[in-house]
Amino acid sequence: MRYETTIARPVSASGTGLHSGVPVSIRILPAPPNTGIVFLRTDLDRFPIPASWRHVARVSYATSLMRQGVLISTTEHLLSACQSMGLDNAYVEIDNLEVPILDGSGLPLVRMISEAGLRTYRRRRRYLRIRRPVEIQDRGKRISILPSDRFVLTCEVFFDHPMVGRQTLELEVTPERYAAEIAPARTFGFEYELGQMRDMGLIRGASLDNAVCFDRTGVMNPGGLRFPDECCRHKALDLIGDLSLLGRPLLGHVIAERAGHAMHTAMVAKIMSDPSLYEILNFDQLAGRVAHALVS
Repeated sequence: MRYETTIARPVSASGTGLHSGVPVSIRILPAPPNTGIVFLRTDLDRFPIPASWRHVARVSYATSLMRQGVLISTTEHLLSACQSMGLDNAYVEIDNLEVPILDGSGLPLVRMISEAGLRTYRRRRRYLRIRRPVEIQDRGKRISILPSDRFVLTCEVFFDHPMVGRQTLELEVTPERYAAEIAPARTFGFEYELGQMRDMGLIRGASLDNAVCFDRTGVMNPGGLRFPDECCRHKALDLIGDLSLLGRPLLGHVIAERAGHAMHTAMVAKIMSDPSLYEILNFDQLAGRVAHALVS
């Protein structure tokens, strides 16, 4: 995309917070160029929290943002949909502390953005392109990003369960492929973990209507899985949302092996702490570079 965008008309949704269990409504509104995605806590005088790596707070079972003690939790699905569908600038009004989980996937958010449409500004869109390989490893988990003029994901997960096991997904992220192949994948968990998570104050709003739950041998949801590798696809969805905290569309080949929110956001922080790892290019500069590479 050559130019920055915003949402063409306001859209809204209501639901429940996955972890808090609180009722919550969101409204996505147009925003000026160079705004990015900014959450506005309407229950707190529209207090603004930009979706930026600078405001990352808790990153265990979801990615939360905090500014001056004000929290927005479980941001990754909404940010993933905005990033992948090409929505650069928007205000997200929210009347409680957690983004609604809806059906547990990014699909309702994709449909909202698609139905509202995008408005294009005359400001050139700027991309963050990885210039040299960068990697983080920790106890058998790894995430690395290699230079590329596209946004490509290779995502691998492993869970010791007969319906999951080792799963791998590789694709170039485009709005069309995201909407069809990643957005429908739902958040998931395992029955044997539920008690411990509730004791931690988590998943108070979880149900089979908004999450996939595996028992020891199968899946508890009456409709089954949407994809045989739904777990891997949802991890890719989360990864995209967390990487959007870079603040610009990413160009690079991301390889994530059993990584999670903490590692995703650690990678974002590592990139932003070292300007030699990346360059900022607009669409025309990128197109010129690709053309030159093809000629030479």
